[in-house]
Amino acid sequence: MKIAVFRKEHFNAAHRLYNPEWSDKENDAIFGKCNNPNYHGHNYDLYVKLVGEPDPETGYVFDMKVLSDLIKEHVLKQFDHKNLNLDTPYFKDLNPTAENIAVTIWNILRGKIDEKYELTVRLYETERNFVEYPAG
Repeated sequence: MKIAVFRKEHFNAAHRLYNPEWSDKENDAIFGKCNNPNYHGHNYDLYVKLVGEPDPETGYVFDMKVLSDLIKEHVLKQFDHKNLNLDTPYFKDLNPTAENIAVTIWNILRGKIDEKYELTVRLYETERNFVEYPAG
């Protein structure tokens, strides 16, 4: 019997979508307002989903306090109230699109959570725009 458990978190971050190999005109045409050289910010909502079997002794699929602590320590501390382009090592050479942020968060957490759990990251950049990795 597999059950999915979810943890929702929130963080605020600034970023700029930009390809350094393109001209300013090309970047502006592709990324529009998101290419602002002074950056722009989002209030991100993060959902982390784990799927597994409940432990027969505890009834837990995964201890949600442990999951919360992992997210806070390894994701929120690094991303919340940061400029993703300038303040994190992850996006020095990687465009911080919602897609790339979600994959990065998944990779961070995958290294901290036992492989026996299926892991999915859903990231809302706005109320209406969100991504999910891996795609289901």
